Amino acid sequence: MTPTPANLRHLLSDATTRLRAAGIEAPQREARLLAAHAAGTDLAGLLRIDTLPPADHATFMQILQRRLHHEPMAHITGHTGFWSLDVAVSPATLIPRADTETLVEAVLDHLPDRNAPLRVLDIGTGTGCLLLAVLAEYPQATGIGTDINPDAARLATRNAARNGLAARCDMLCCNWADGITGPFDLILSNPPYIPHADLKDLMPEVVRHEPARALDGGADGLVAYRALAAILPGLLAPGGIAVLELGIGQDHSVPALMHEGGLRILEIRPDLGKIGRALVMKK
Repeated sequence: MTPTPANLRHLLSDATTRLRAAGIEAPQREARLLAAHAAGTDLAGLLRIDTLPPADHATFMQILQRRLHHEPMAHITGHTGFWSLDVAVSPATLIPRADTETLVEAVLDHLPDRNAPLRVLDIGTGTGCLLLAVLAEYPQATGIGTDINPDAARLATRNAARNGLAARCDMLCCNWADGITGPFDLILSNPPYIPHADLKDLMPEVVRHEPARALDGGADGLVAYRALAAILPGLLAPGGIAVLELGIGQDHSVPALMHEGGLRILEIRPDLGKIGRALVMKK
């Protein structure tokens, strides 16, 4: 007997109910995203579909189970959007967050000349999303991204090619900026900043599926910032700026560390949730 296509409306209704029961936020949208991925289309394309063929139905049920176990949507689809880019993701790196786009906004305001031949360094680049977003906005800029995880550096290299930016950047595997020679007009970093004791309270998607090394900021959440405070002044060009991501409640402690290290605070820019997110500094 030939399998029959599955009714999409019924599938979405059932999936929404199950996702809600599992504690997944925005379950209706998540169900539609899963169905679109299974069908090889996007949300707009899904509006033109009434049924899923048997193969797509089977894929949908498999990835629904993964999402019910709190695997991140980006890991299921293999990619996510950041700024104007589409970046591949993997368990080797953090999944880019919209909050991190605040750093790009800050860069654009503090460095208004879009044709400047900036030399950019992104310390702890992960997927490469921050460096690549900046390079996309500054067509004469070049950059280096560093990551201690070789799998992350390889992923960032692929994302540079994926977004047509490979000719203007190099992704290197090293600890912080070891072996890197400045000066740089712009230094970016989204370092690990979650206090170790707080890791257990993060969402299951984060705790189970994202790398602890990219999250764990040590006992007080400031270990990475101390390392950065020690190296940033020596890497910044005269007139250059550094832009770091901050965690919740770090908008006093981190600026104090940076000031002690010889940097001048220009701005602490809040994200859309009014949390101080982007720390902008210069020598």
